[in-house]
Amino acid sequence: MRSVYGRDLDLNLLRVFAVVAEAGSVTDAAKRLYLTQPAVSAALRRLTTAVGAPLFARSGRGLALTSRGVRLRDGLHPHLEKLVDAALAPAKFDPKTSDRTLRLGLSDSAEQWLLPELLHALERTAPRMRVIAVPVQFRTVAAALAGGLDAAVTVADELPATTRRHPLVTGGFTCLYDPRKVKLRTLTESVYFAHEHVIVSYNGDLRGIVEDNLGKTRKIRCSVPSFANIGAIVDGSSLLATIPAFVARDICALRPHLRTKRLPFVIEGAYWELLWPAATDDDDACRFVRAKILTIANRAMT
Repeated sequence: MRSVYGRDLDLNLLRVFAVVAEAGSVTDAAKRLYLTQPAVSAALRRLTTAVGAPLFARSGRGLALTSRGVRLRDGLHPHLEKLVDAALAPAKFDPKTSDRTLRLGLSDSAEQWLLPELLHALERTAPRMRVIAVPVQFRTVAAALAGGLDAAVTVADELPATTRRHPLVTGGFTCLYDPRKVKLRTLTESVYFAHEHVIVSYNGDLRGIVEDNLGKTRKIRCSVPSFANIGAIVDGSSLLATIPAFVARDICALRPHLRTKRLPFVIEGAYWELLWPAATDDDDACRFVRAKILTIANRAMT
């Protein structure tokens, strides 16, 4: 495509050429194109210069194609029809037959609760559609959306005005622990800060949601970049993990011996959002998948 743009040829000239070739007359072509005769003649001169060979010859009161003109007409005609069809024909999307591949940016927690259900839903309703899941978080999602993602589900800060946003769930937090190793009859603030913790830090440091919200420092034994292994880390250890409540729910479903406790303080939780480029507002396949995500999110958070 870059080579096409790099060549000095106005593609509108090809449309003028096609109409003149069909009409056999500049006058008739000008009427069909709603242009003046001088404008059509000027367009033909420009095209002739670009091609480097005469395309028409005088034939009585009209014009006849030269051999170079015949070659151009025969090569151009089927492509012009396809271009017109592509521009004017309404898009037809059938989820049962669509083979679209969509790129979705997912935070690690969103991947856990959303991706399995989304794939199950697509298997039932759009069996040929495919998903490429790309890891994102609040610091990287803007660049990822600009780089070609069809949608994303994560926590987000400021985003360009060209990004659409739909809130999915408020991020309430809870304390996850292993009661075989930690006895928590009552979780007071002093007890909480007396224990050691595992945290999720997207910055790769020792600051988590508590440090950022309360300005207090915990005894952090381990910092990990995602929620993926929090359950395995807490399981069998004396560490506490402060994580989103719905993430803890999924972990406890797989590890029913783990428990949660209400935090002894209030954390202002961010909320997960469905994000997508405004340019895909009218993309039926993207709208179809966004609707599936909203349905799954509503069901998962109830």
